[in-house]
Amino acid sequence: MTPTVTLRRIVVSVTSIERALAVYADALGLEVARRAPGLAWLTSADGVELMLHERPATASDTAVAVGFATTALDDTVTRWVAAGGAVADPAAPQPWGERMAVLRDADGHLVCLSESA
Repeated sequence: MTPTVTLRRIVVSVTSIERALAVYADALGLEVARRAPGLAWLTSADGVELMLHERPATASDTAVAVGFATTALDDTVTRWVAAGGAVADPAAPQPWGERMAVLRDADGHLVCLSESA
């Protein structure tokens, strides 16, 4: 019998919890569920948990990218940049029917934001 597997948590290594919270909590509006030294757990509206883990990390384009859906792509990108993030690829229509922007957090991790067309 195949076990049931569900997505529970995405872990992102960051060099500064406070700097990461500025983009993931403040700019994206994820709720901070709990904190511990060097750790922060955030939840999205659909219940997926994002854990920020403060530790030395080397981000690269070959790493896993976190993807978020938004109902206001341009506004969310503006908030992301104001909070200290950067734009890797500006918002553009995609062949699968969404508009998507590829961003970088302060540690260089790729973050995809998409909006349904």
